[in-house]
Amino acid sequence: MSFKDTFLNGEQGLFKAGGLTPMQKLVLRFVVFGLLYYGIVVIEGMIMRIYQVEPISSIPSPQYFAILTAHPLVGIFGSTYSIVFGAFLFLVPFLMKKPLWSFKLANWTFILIASGTFVFWLSGFLSHYAPLYTLYWPLPADFSQFNPLGGTFFVAGIALVMTGTAFFVINVFKTITYTPDGWTKQPSGALLGSALGVTGLSNLFRKKDEQQEHLVPLPVAAIARGSIDTALNAGIILFTGVLILVYLIGHLLGFDLKNSAVDALLYKNWFWWGLDLIADGLVLIFVAGTWYLLATLITGKQLFMQNIARAALLVELVVSWTVWSHHLLSDQAQPNMLKIVSGELVTAFELITQGLAFFITLATLWSARPLKMTNPLKFLLGGLLGFALAVPAGIMQADIGLNRILHNTQWIVGPHVHVAILVGLTMTLYSAIYFLFPILTNGAKLYSQKLANFHFWAHLIGGIGMGAFMGMAGLKGMLRRTLYFNGEFNLYMILAAICGSLLLLAFLAFFYNIVMSVGIKGVIGIFTPSRLDKKELLPTEAK
Repeated sequence: MSFKDTFLNGEQGLFKAGGLTPMQKLVLRFVVFGLLYYGIVVIEGMIMRIYQVEPISSIPSPQYFAILTAHPLVGIFGSTYSIVFGAFLFLVPFLMKKPLWSFKLANWTFILIASGTFVFWLSGFLSHYAPLYTLYWPLPADFSQFNPLGGTFFVAGIALVMTGTAFFVINVFKTITYTPDGWTKQPSGALLGSALGVTGLSNLFRKKDEQQEHLVPLPVAAIARGSIDTALNAGIILFTGVLILVYLIGHLLGFDLKNSAVDALLYKNWFWWGLDLIADGLVLIFVAGTWYLLATLITGKQLFMQNIARAALLVELVVSWTVWSHHLLSDQAQPNMLKIVSGELVTAFELITQGLAFFITLATLWSARPLKMTNPLKFLLGGLLGFALAVPAGIMQADIGLNRILHNTQWIVGPHVHVAILVGLTMTLYSAIYFLFPILTNGAKLYSQKLANFHFWAHLIGGIGMGAFMGMAGLKGMLRRTLYFNGEFNLYMILAAICGSLLLLAFLAFFYNIVMSVGIKGVIGIFTPSRLDKKELLPTEAK
């Protein structure tokens, strides 16, 4: 039986006839909230697109910059984390063929991420707290610019999300390594080694008949390795948040902490190392693992060059820890050695690791031709195209000479960030959602294929188009986080706004399609409590 057949037939042991199980409901809650937060991100993005063409009188500029601050965080934590964590909390036990280690911990992950995102979004909306780029602002804080009370709640919301993230990481690794009650003792050390890629790396140097068995499926290995970066990022952001809270709360209590400022260069390196674990670490690793899973499920074939794929994921994990300095190439105080080694050389190596994932996925799809152009396949190809465009754009920025021109311009957030996130990552997630939708809803049929087709083309054209026009403005000198009142870049911003409207229409078509597919009662039923039966968390009956 193929991997695809094993995966699909396994649903009989996970799902019961009739209503949804608690596990199904939990995963769908993650997805629904992730999509709702994505909707907020798209709407806020359109507000900013319009504001860059003609500032809206009803929105003061502090409110605009508050939206600009919360916008990427809601997209990363509220939307992407919710969808990814929900999917992975389902896939890890499903593929490992044993129950999730802690359903309660998974539920708390959902609660903390959903509520934490709402807290920091609302605090920015009400207080106009706007440090502009996540938690990145000089210490000590200039409280003449920011509301310290709003900042306190903003950071508290981030802390809730990071706590939920830590619960997710614990759940993933415990599910991989623990032995369920009544089962034969499982080799936790060997499972962990397989999950981290040690087996795949060692097999590259063994004869075919001497190669070790992979105890952990490749997608689970990718999830495990990405979760390491997720854990490190959560720790760093939590530490950074606590550091900022010290200044915020100290100011509220009447203490002047300006004489105890943290060294600015040290802070920037620490912060960017942690933040880059998301941008260049777990995103690339999680995405590569999702590509591999989707390619095997769509084709029903084993992954091409599986040992190399496993080894590349391990290399990517190490690479992701050493590339942060490309964010500081234009910082005059940054040591030149870090700029050259970390900022340029190691960053360029990501083109190889991600290129391998791209090639392996396409080779697996090619081996199964002809393939029917299903929704999962279309969106998978769209995701591949997104990263094929965005990763080289990022490598271009990681050049000291070009960085002097591109740094802090719309090029950074256009061809690189938005194309990577909106086209590469988001279309990959849509592919997974389209594939898992009938499984998670006991075989519900999609309401309209025409809406799905519109969703694909509107999202693809809108995402690439918006990134391209933002990049053109950046090449002309348009800075990011800057408002222009004389209309210097209006042509590019109008075209970017038109493409952005396509993204909004694509999301509305998708959301309407999904809601109509399960019905209003079905959506409400996702959030109704149900009795947890441990057996319902078991993907298959085989032990």
